[in-house]
Amino acid sequence: MESVPRSANLPVMPPLEPMLAKAQVKVPTEAGVWSYEPKWDGFRALVFRDAGAGSDDVLLLSRSGKDLARYFPEVVQAVRAELAPRCVVDGEIVVPREIAGRTRLDWESLSQRIHPAESRVRKLSAETPAHFIGFDALAVGDRSLLAEPFRVRRRALIDAVQENTSCHVTATTEDPVLGAQWLDRFEGAGLDGVIAKRLDGPYLPGKREMVKVKHARDADCVAIGYRIHKSGDGVGSILLGLYRDDGELQMVGGAASFTAKARLSLLADLEPLRMGDDVRDGEPSRWNSAAEKRWIPVRPEKVCEVAYDQMEGNTLHGKRFRHAVKFLRWRPDRDPASCTFQQLEVPANYDLDDVLGA
Repeated sequence: MESVPRSANLPVMPPLEPMLAKAQVKVPTEAGVWSYEPKWDGFRALVFRDAGAGSDDVLLLSRSGKDLARYFPEVVQAVRAELAPRCVVDGEIVVPREIAGRTRLDWESLSQRIHPAESRVRKLSAETPAHFIGFDALAVGDRSLLAEPFRVRRRALIDAVQENTSCHVTATTEDPVLGAQWLDRFEGAGLDGVIAKRLDGPYLPGKREMVKVKHARDADCVAIGYRIHKSGDGVGSILLGLYRDDGELQMVGGAASFTAKARLSLLADLEPLRMGDDVRDGEPSRWNSAAEKRWIPVRPEKVCEVAYDQMEGNTLHGKRFRHAVKFLRWRPDRDPASCTFQQLEVPANYDLDDVLGA
């Protein structure tokens, strides 16, 4: 947890966990009960601003309690220019970019901002500036809003965001039909689902009181290698590939989180396909520098079905899984050559400006 500026004196102060969401398969439909909003795909951030007495303290806290200010200096400037002088706002830091004539969220540009070099952060903050999307107000002025229903917090949020150049208020609707439509309509702008909040619900830090509905998809991929589990026993992750139109097999991500029994079973499946004693270095992780990078390639002879929610990348052949995917089963009936990018569902293009204006 980063230290709080001594001059800060807000009615809601860190340490504070953001309110969380529990996953559901369908958007809840009880009319008059829920408020629906797009699920923004960025870095969750609690913004604390206390301007007065000759200072203007701003803290951007991640979900885990780390200060994100050094990675997003332009967001700090935007908060000082566009939010109420004294407020606590819950939201998301995102990077919008124009891609193929449309503005959409760019996860790759966002993730590059978590970099140890200040010069690199400063360069990227100018080239791909981040924005802040507010979706809840926890305090304004000297008033804590934690116990207030979301209806009240929503009105306070709109008042707290005094300009919308780089700080924005997310769209909401109380219409369950429109909320369900947003699940599909806005994915093409880089969003990854819908959030539902109870209109009469208070803000409960650390509690899974919201509902999130994300896309659920599956794909058949070629197993191209594996990493040994950190315990040394069995498979820790399976590296996955898809064939491009030119016949090249391209890595698109990995499946992980296996039980101890499954790790040993998967090792028995994959070890006979090892390509000699070859061990390769993988891509470095900016999130976990201690993670094992080396992986063992295997002959591309086994196909597995995996579940995933979203891809990232700006072209079909440049796409890869956004998150670690879930291994479902081996598919001995599938020819590895049939595992191509063409099986992936590509969402329709949608402009981010339309999402903000919904």
